[in-house]
Amino acid sequence: MDTTDMTLVLMLLANSRISYAKLAENLHFSVNAVHKRIQLLLETGVIKKFTAKVSLGAVKAIVVYISGVSRLPSLQEVPEKLKKQGSVYWLAIGGGKYLYIGAYLKTINDLPTLLEFVKTNAGVMEPTAGIMAVPPLASTTKPMEELTDLDLRIIRALKDDARKPVADVAEELKISAKTVRRRLDRMMKHNLIELSIEWYPDKSNDIFTLIDVHLKPDTRLSVAPTIMQKYAPNILFFWVFANLPNTITFAVWTNNMNELQTIRERLEQEDGIASIVPNILYTGYLFETWRDAPLH
Repeated sequence: MDTTDMTLVLMLLANSRISYAKLAENLHFSVNAVHKRIQLLLETGVIKKFTAKVSLGAVKAIVVYISGVSRLPSLQEVPEKLKKQGSVYWLAIGGGKYLYIGAYLKTINDLPTLLEFVKTNAGVMEPTAGIMAVPPLASTTKPMEELTDLDLRIIRALKDDARKPVADVAEELKISAKTVRRRLDRMMKHNLIELSIEWYPDKSNDIFTLIDVHLKPDTRLSVAPTIMQKYAPNILFFWVFANLPNTITFAVWTNNMNELQTIRERLEQEDGIASIVPNILYTGYLFETWRDAPLH
């Protein structure tokens, strides 16, 4: 993939229903060129499908990332075991059997049970659990809008094809296109729906790395956006954690090892960074969880 492909993926991750015209405008490409690139990403398996889900805010999910080295002699059965767990939605396997596991929890009280499951079934005996830091709501006094039965039917219709035309959704649900469009606009406005993609970067020949950055005690997590902007487009996004005040995890894309080595060396010289631990990912899995239950 090139920089344009990666930018395209990031825009679709943020909104899988964004129009070809808007994508073309943002990329300074023709609509036809954008369409061809998306088709190639689909054909190569980098993008599996365009998805619609009930938003994390609407289901009040707590996002947790668990990482560590597996002590199991083989990881062959780990994906299937995690798939059946019910709250694990993502597994990435890196070199040296280093695992990253993403999960949605209904309550923080579920974390100890999840950690024991990971120890037993993934062999990560010393897991590090990061609780995703969530930005404060714009208004803490206004209650969150609720999803209606019709909203859920619309999300269900878009579940595996979020780019489905409004007219097709309307025909499927036996309602007007105007109603579908109005309900979609409302859900997007109030962050009740997540429109994204299932993507598998390991299907390309590029290198994807998660770099755990450990900050010096007097450095704030607010440096993360500045670092990401400085290293764009190679740093795609980052995670900060409410319970790990000195840790940032950056997702890094490079075309080759030399490029990754350069980024690693530059990061080590950044003011405020105490140390970094890069883990190259070689495969990943996505699973359905309790969050998807309302769409079945």
